[in-house]
Formats: sequence, C-alpha cells, structure tokens
Amino acid sequence: MTSIEIQIREKAFDPGAEQDALRAGRSGIGALVAFVGLMRDVNEDQAIKSMTLEHYPGMAEGLLADIAGKAAARWELEGIRIIHRTGRLLPQEPIVLVAVASRHRGDAFRACEFLIDYLKTCAPFWKKEETHRGERWVQARSSDDAAAARWQGDDDSVEIGWDRSKSPW
Repeated sequence: MTSIEIQIREKAFDPGAEQDALRAGRSGIGALVAFVGLMRDVNEDQAIKSMTLEHYPGMAEGLLADIAGKAAARWELEGIRIIHRTGRLLPQEPIVLVAVASRHRGDAFRACEFLIDYLKTCAPFWKKEETHRGERWVQARSSDDAAAARWQGDDDSVEIGWDRSKSPW
C-alpha cells in the first residue's frame, strides 16, 4: 500500500530533507522523483517582489489526497509526499514539493508529472503577486489545463472532485 503524506503550511521546507524523509526506512525503492516549484522573481515581464498564496482549508488537503490516491491506483508506488506553502513567499523560495518513491523510475516519473499537472489545475490555491506596479491575482494558464488533459483518455479517465472553472473565487 502506498504511503501518502499531504502538508499545507506556511513554514518553509527543505526539499532535500523532505525527499530523504520519504525514502527513509523503505526497502525496495529504486527511484525517487521530485518536482520542486519555486516562487518566480519575474512573471509576465514584471519583477515580482513577493507572492501571497491562499487556499481553501480542508478542501485543498482533501483534493490533494484524492489526486495522490488516483496516482497510487495507477502506478506501483511506495510513497507520495506533497507539501504546498501558503502565506507570503519571496522570490526563489520553494512553493511546492511533489515527491514520489517507487521501485521503478518509469512509475515514479509518470506519477510525479501526473500529480503536479493535476495539482496545478484542480487544487484550490490562489496566488497574488506583488509587483512595483501593485498587486495582481495570478490567472490560470491554458498550458496547465493542456498538461492535465493529456492524462485523460478512454482508459485513463481521471475525475478530480473540484473544477476551478466553476469556483466562485
């Protein structure tokens, strides 16, 4: 059975230490694949001073657990760790970690990519950037939707419980 750990927190994290913790005490792991998302210092040709991330408590954790459960059902995985920051972040600080441990690299790579694609499109997080011109909300990107859509097919259909396009926020 795949071990799944989901954390949403304001406190900074060390991606390397979190990956070490994911594999600690597990035998049979042949691959650990991780994605670390960093806060950009430039977006849409504007310098970004800081970013504030908000989320829908309870719902966000539940949806991340749902996404992780779907990945665990699709691939042979030993462990999944997802950490997402909220609150105020500065450029180059880690925002998100998606780490997957598996016996085989192919499963770990595919599951990690699947998880971040769905996290970007389905999880209820909102980002507000602070620029020298003021604050602005970050809009959803069609490229993220396209990345998540590639996982859906006749035999690979995935339904996640929240559709951001129907969100009142």
